[in-house]
Amino acid sequence: MAIKGTGEPIMNSQILAAATPRLPANPGGSPVRSGAVPPLADCFSARPETGPGPLGKLMPGRAIVLTTPEMSGTLHDWPGGTGKTQFAAFAAESLWRAREIDVLVWVTATSRASVLAGYARAFAQMMGTEQAGDAETVADRFLAWLGQTSQPWLVVLDDVTGAADLAGLWPAGPAGQVLITTPTAVSPVDSGNPLVFPVGVFGSHEALTYLMGRLSADPDQRVGAVDLLEDLGRDPIALAQASAAIASSGITCRDYRDLFGRRREQIAEAAGIPPAAKAVTWTLSVEQAGQLSPGRLAQSCLALAVLLDGHGIPGAVFSTPAACGYLAASHPAGVPDPKQARTALLSLERAGLLTIDPANTERTVRVPSVVQAAVRSATPDSMRDQAARAAANALLEAWPAGDAEPSVADALRSCVTSLHQAAAESLWSGGCHAILFQAGRSLDSARLVGPAVAHWQALASASERVLGPGHPDTLIASGRLASASVAAGLGTEAVALYQQTLDVRASALGTDHPSTIAARADLGTALLAAGRPVEAISNLEVVLTACERGLAPDDLDSLVVQDSLADAYRAAGRYPEAIRLARRTLAERERQQGADHPDTMTTRGNLASACLAVGRLKDAIAFGQRTLAGRERVLGFDHMDTIGSLSTLASAYHSARRFKDAIPLYERALRDRERIQGPNHPDTLGARGNLASAYHSAGRMASALELYERSRLDCQRVLGPEHPDTLAARANLAHAYFAMGRQPEAVTLLQGTLADCERVLAPNDPLTVAVRESLEAVARG
Repeated sequence: MAIKGTGEPIMNSQILAAATPRLPANPGGSPVRSGAVPPLADCFSARPETGPGPLGKLMPGRAIVLTTPEMSGTLHDWPGGTGKTQFAAFAAESLWRAREIDVLVWVTATSRASVLAGYARAFAQMMGTEQAGDAETVADRFLAWLGQTSQPWLVVLDDVTGAADLAGLWPAGPAGQVLITTPTAVSPVDSGNPLVFPVGVFGSHEALTYLMGRLSADPDQRVGAVDLLEDLGRDPIALAQASAAIASSGITCRDYRDLFGRRREQIAEAAGIPPAAKAVTWTLSVEQAGQLSPGRLAQSCLALAVLLDGHGIPGAVFSTPAACGYLAASHPAGVPDPKQARTALLSLERAGLLTIDPANTERTVRVPSVVQAAVRSATPDSMRDQAARAAANALLEAWPAGDAEPSVADALRSCVTSLHQAAAESLWSGGCHAILFQAGRSLDSARLVGPAVAHWQALASASERVLGPGHPDTLIASGRLASASVAAGLGTEAVALYQQTLDVRASALGTDHPSTIAARADLGTALLAAGRPVEAISNLEVVLTACERGLAPDDLDSLVVQDSLADAYRAAGRYPEAIRLARRTLAERERQQGADHPDTMTTRGNLASACLAVGRLKDAIAFGQRTLAGRERVLGFDHMDTIGSLSTLASAYHSARRFKDAIPLYERALRDRERIQGPNHPDTLGARGNLASAYHSAGRMASALELYERSRLDCQRVLGPEHPDTLAARANLAHAYFAMGRQPEAVTLLQGTLADCERVLAPNDPLTVAVRESLEAVARG
């Protein structure tokens, strides 16, 4: 819409207006907890001597960070194992049970993907529905909610390894409390003046109390406890492993101390320096676990477990055929059986090497980072490679179809990351292991667009280096990278990748090969998404011809190609061709799929938009009405396609000057987008601008002016002062000034806007031209 000199807005599709409303409160203010809080360990102690006392009263608006003290420098003094996560779990559960918080969010923060997934899942639970948009967008909404709500909340970020993973994702708000654990000795929080508490070894009384509690079933086992405490340096993880081995074997603390002393001497003699206590206790625990299960079942199970994410391994992984087959080689009977896995896990738990969460249905297995580091360092390469391949196959078999269980898929993705870091070479024998592709597809389906791009980039680079640029796995990874780039809005990068794939396939297979045709279709779609419709048309026309000649691959839907080509025609301004092709596609879809199929309705909606663009308002309204009614009936009122149909039909009514019909639809679209997409989403901003435009056109200038004035501020805040939509909002405000008789203000604002348009945009840019012509018309009065 480009009406100049009449007091109406310049481009109503580019108006972004109105005040930012408050996000909706947590429905009903009901308590919500998200994420799996680890259970407290047996005989957990709040450690009044050495623990971080203030955790019981976290301070709103200020982060508390639990860190690991500087390591002693002894052999294998691996970081971690001092109880930071346990303290965080204790604080979280205490605040929750005391009803001092309404929202509890526990996030394993070992990667940006896990943080984004945790935020997205939490916000969906709070709002009671799956949120529209990619994970980054939903995370922004979640953080905005935290920043403005009056409901008390706590976010725990467990095991943060670096500030980079949390760039732009730090939670803050006057009603909130943030608790962070990190395996490093340095706080990863680079702002906000956090309170940092190193969590180290037990105090003497704390250590004795803990050990006495762990050995309460048989008091006779406590003989020699005080001396053992000092030998173990009161290290929490060493004490946990020692007490577990003592309790499960029936020996005394004195007996264990003798075993510990001999083993420490053996390790020191071999290494030349004395080892840390936990570098000794884990070896004794492995031996004890071996005595509790037949053969080398426990050792093999542990070798597999330490390659995965110790923060939470779904128990189903260990009962898969791949895991059972791997463990069978360590069992005297040699028969794969899930019972063997359960036996091994229980033996490892009794020996203090891992825990099994009895409270969740997944029977999540957790392995301390110290145990992971110790076992990995001692595992021979051949055994590690065998365990890695078994773990990869087990993860693949345990993956829920279609990521039907998001929390399980999150955990499995983290397990893949851990496995790849620990044994990357094992996953490239004979090609790229399918689990790496599965993890990437899961990132795509979870709309984790940034992490997905990073994953596919790393996979494509590794595949090209290991397998070569023409290997099928390399081509698949490059194609998935291009697709992820499109989803992330990286159009230029996606086009380059698709062009590269097309060139390789055309050279190796020929231009008419089905795989080449498929690559050209991907390139055409990417060009369209990148705003290059003319080039898209040249490629999509070739693809459509190939489809008609029967040269396209079976999985390439010609109707999808027709939809894309019609969109490209419309984007290039070739409206008659767009309408003609869209009508043909609609007729074919109605015949093949039915009038109410979602794809049929999409084609019908695109046809309505094409008719609107060329000014065929009667057809645009007719197709728009039918599309909206169908989507409301089939998809529901809250589906994003339904809301999109609202906007299209409202625009058709607006263009036909049927303001009484347009304004209610614009108002409904705005309400729905605010609720589902959030106040700062570009679509929501556009919906507010469209409503302001309709008010303006209908002569409701007081309402329009208020929206325009606040729109300028919001656009500048959200998009920046030089964004085209911000410039359009300024121009539309000037038109409102003019319509209300405030000509000097209108001229001044248009003059400044034109200067910025000429500086930021091209002189012949449509917006620059529109503002220039508007200034001339307004100046004439």
